[in-house]
Amino acid sequence: MKYKNIINLNLGLLLIILTISSGCAEYVLPVRIFPVDLSGMQQNDTPNESMGKRFDEAALSGPTAVESAIELSKKYATLSEETTKLKNENDMLNRENNSIKDQLNNSRAQLTQTQKELEQANDLLIEMRIELNGWKTDIIGFRQEMREADRAQLETLLKLLKILGGEIKNEVAETQNPDPLTISKDDKIIKNIQTQ
Repeated sequence: MKYKNIINLNLGLLLIILTISSGCAEYVLPVRIFPVDLSGMQQNDTPNESMGKRFDEAALSGPTAVESAIELSKKYATLSEETTKLKNENDMLNRENNSIKDQLNNSRAQLTQTQKELEQANDLLIEMRIELNGWKTDIIGFRQEMREADRAQLETLLKLLKILGGEIKNEVAETQNPDPLTISKDDKIIKNIQTQ
């Protein structure tokens, strides 16, 4: 409080001196003068001594402005280095991200091409299977036709033999081939003809 009063008094005097020295005597700023309470000061201290102690106390209480400026500049230097490192790392990650995006786009294009090729191959396999089933039915039908033609030929041979007076034996060829499933009626007739 005492310092505030002294400062206000000094400011008021300074303003008065400035207005007088500048030659503008007509314009006067209103000045408030605050009374100075000297009772709070120690009896043996003069205002000049208290002012000197004020600066001494400030010097003892903390770091000086130069020290704090040096400390702040060191912090700024370390933070700027960290910022540079982080920017470089961010740039590297952005480049890596862009290359991965390019690879992803290429992979997607290859995937769509592969899917198209697989669909075409699947359609081709379905067509081939249909065609194969058609061949199977044709071959099985052809076998049946061949069997019927062989049967008709054998029946004709039997009729010819009967007409010519040949004797037909009804021997069973089961003694030579024990598996009855593999012997057909046509095979028995052929064996009978060969034995005669």
